[in-house]
Amino acid sequence: QVQLVESGGGLVQSGGSLRLSCAASGSIFSIYIAGWYRQVPGKQRELVAAITSGGTTNYADSVKGRFTISRDNTKATVALQMNSLKPEDTAVYYCNLLRLSVPISNYWGQGTQVTVSS
Repeated sequence: QVQLVESGGGLVQSGGSLRLSCAASGSIFSIYIAGWYRQVPGKQRELVAAITSGGTTNYADSVKGRFTISRDNTKATVALQMNSLKPEDTAVYYCNLLRLSVPISNYWGQGTQVTVSS
């Protein structure tokens, strides 16, 4: 069973920066696509950024140029550097590991709150 522990959320002013980190344990980290999602009350959870084991990245249009996802397969960690934060980035952010090969597996962290004040 994979366990994900997130850290780094908090309160920041508009234009500021935060770095989220996620540490994984319990499985071979490199077989998973790692990602960050976010959710606000009343809305569906949405993909913010994802990164494959080989380093290919994908970003939501709303965060391109401001957020950077990275991973360290040797330490089993994934990070999200968030710059130029906006109030609309306020959400609970979730770390995710997804395995697309059989057995398909999908794991979530507990979530960390990010609040951006105007």
